[in-house]
Amino acid sequence: MALCPDLEFQGFLKQGRFMLQRSQSSQRHFFYPRVLEPGTGATDLEWVEASGLGTVYAVTVVRPKPPAEPYTVALVDLDEGPRLMSRVEGLPADQVTIGLRVKARISAEPEQFFVVFDPHRN
Repeated sequence: MALCPDLEFQGFLKQGRFMLQRSQSSQRHFFYPRVLEPGTGATDLEWVEASGLGTVYAVTVVRPKPPAEPYTVALVDLDEGPRLMSRVEGLPADQVTIGLRVKARISAEPEQFFVVFDPHRN
């Protein structure tokens, strides 16, 4: 029996790998992990390594009560096509702008791994 797609995704992150699902027939990538391709219902899914490169599509600066620092919540369009919600780190929150090129990085909390983005410098 196959693992739940979310558990498989977390397993890859624990290994230090940012993977996306892709339909073999349409060659379209998608995110979040699922058992069927959105729109077609295709089940011929495979996991492929993501480039990790993307562009900030939208960004909001969250300003928590001091002494906590402001942080971003961003929508990032991956070069492969899917759009992810995450954070952009490595820049002051006010300097994260729409159109900024970013590169994914795997971040770890005690019980979960997740994808965040840093500015990408060619």
